[in-house]
Amino acid sequence: MVGRPFEQRVAGAPISWGVCEVPGWGLELPRERVLQEMAELGLQATELGAIGYLPEDPAALRELLGRHELQLIGGFVPVVLHDPALRSRSLQEAAATADRLRDGGAELFVSTVVVDPDWSPPIELDVSGWRELLDGLAQLTRIVDDHGLVHVLHPHVGTLVEREVEVRRVLEESEVDFCLDSGHLVIGGTDPVRFAVDAGPRVRHAHLKDVDAGVADRFNAGELSLVEAVQQGLFVRLGEGVAEVDRTVEVLEAAGFDGWYVLEQDVALTGAAPPVGSGPVDDVRWNMEHLRRTLASTTDGA
Repeated sequence: MVGRPFEQRVAGAPISWGVCEVPGWGLELPRERVLQEMAELGLQATELGAIGYLPEDPAALRELLGRHELQLIGGFVPVVLHDPALRSRSLQEAAATADRLRDGGAELFVSTVVVDPDWSPPIELDVSGWRELLDGLAQLTRIVDDHGLVHVLHPHVGTLVEREVEVRRVLEESEVDFCLDSGHLVIGGTDPVRFAVDAGPRVRHAHLKDVDAGVADRFNAGELSLVEAVQQGLFVRLGEGVAEVDRTVEVLEAAGFDGWYVLEQDVALTGAAPPVGSGPVDDVRWNMEHLRRTLASTTDGA
């Protein structure tokens, strides 16, 4: 393993406990329970999660996380960059969010590029639109740098950087760093192992999730919405899907990656809440042990 020990490199995220701001997603477990279960697993850090789930006030956020001996890694921030009429306001809001993240103890600003604040379906950009988007990414990086954070772009389903051609264009025509999300890359048609090779040191952050191929095919065919796909098991435990997470981690480690691996198995809870200490926490525990074995084998083979 490179650099820091396992416990200081592997983090959680509320989405692994079903916490998501998307309407109709599912049951939202209380934050005290989620943070306590993270801590009991031995996790030392978490991402912010859905807007409003954890306190937006930095002092209150630090106090809450501190009680559970957790630190904040960063937050996921949708931005609009391709449309000059919307970009200025979006960048202003991003700067304010960077302030709050920094003051809350974060290291990272994880962006994703959306059509508009309502997450309207992706559109095909023309040459001008792509020029605006790429210029906007550079501007956003400068803003985030000025706030003392690291900016990483998250290719994500339902955004303007989703499909392989879009991911490749950003990789080749910009200098932005990336959050490698193994699940979202696979669903969008990008091989995460190849992406890890090609992006190299520009991968500064990683979200690890695996994908059920059958559910992904139905989602990509338009038979299921994202919410429906997640509710039907789109994301599975590490090693049980087609995302080649182990090989992706091996490539990242060989390239000297020393950032955070966030165990982010998106789940949507339906029905009654599982008893405390069971349910999502069981999957996160399993994923932690799987990743621990993967990292150990990578080190042993170095």
